[in-house]
Amino acid sequence: MNRVLAGRTTLITGASQGLGLAIARAFVRSGASVMLCARDSETLEQARGELAELAALDQRVLAHVADVAQRADVERLAAEALSAFPQLHILVNNAGVYGPKGLIEDLEWDEWVRAVEINLYGSVLMCRALLPHFKANRYGKIIQLSGGGATNPLPRISAYAASKAAIVRFAETLAEETRTDGIDVNSIAPGALNTRLLDEVLEAGPAKVGQAFYNRMKKLKAEGGTPLEKGADLAVFLASAASDGITGKLISAVWDPWETLPEHRDELRQSDIYTLRRIMPKDRGLGWGER
Repeated sequence: MNRVLAGRTTLITGASQGLGLAIARAFVRSGASVMLCARDSETLEQARGELAELAALDQRVLAHVADVAQRADVERLAAEALSAFPQLHILVNNAGVYGPKGLIEDLEWDEWVRAVEINLYGSVLMCRALLPHFKANRYGKIIQLSGGGATNPLPRISAYAASKAAIVRFAETLAEETRTDGIDVNSIAPGALNTRLLDEVLEAGPAKVGQAFYNRMKKLKAEGGTPLEKGADLAVFLASAASDGITGKLISAVWDPWETLPEHRDELRQSDIYTLRRIMPKDRGLGWGER
């Protein structure tokens, strides 16, 4: 594989399984050194061992147990990463959960809040911890994992939907705050994945997630879903020098021609393409809705 990330160092949260592990695997194969983070020590060590076998002699594969929703854990993780890698180049905020499933008035409130803490606060805390380092080095890549809840309503999985929409808007905002600091901040929509989150939906059943969504996920399970490699390949692109200057965007691994985005860097910089926005009546060919 082309070692487009040779010499680069990365911290990846939620990296012990699923998409996070697929991204870590793609990064190692592309030449990067990585610090893996997850809450479960056993699966994290298994992932570290697998990736260490893929690494070349000039790469390091490290792991650190942490809960990104806990500020103290995040600060220890950041300190460990910066101790291991004098310059850290890339942060991948992948850690995330669906949270409780069902009608909002029926859910356990603490479970709802916990999902927001992991999906939203966890990513914000990671950014806060590493931004001073990125700014001091005048370079950094922050890659945020989005999900279907960011751009569409997701009834009965409201904590996930609300937190994913919020974190994409945060990424867009952070991109503006850091536009002159050499830091690119982008979000990835990886597609409908066949991972443990899908298994959670099927286990919850149609009574909690709704019949239509359950049927869609059951079909997805049977068909296999979007390959994890699509999201991982996009993450490699956004972590590489090829994407320098592309920032503040929500990019679909499945539907957007992300390989050609460097050809449109100036157009992307000056527009709201690939961002969250409010749809006006005129956007749908209607003549009403404006004063």
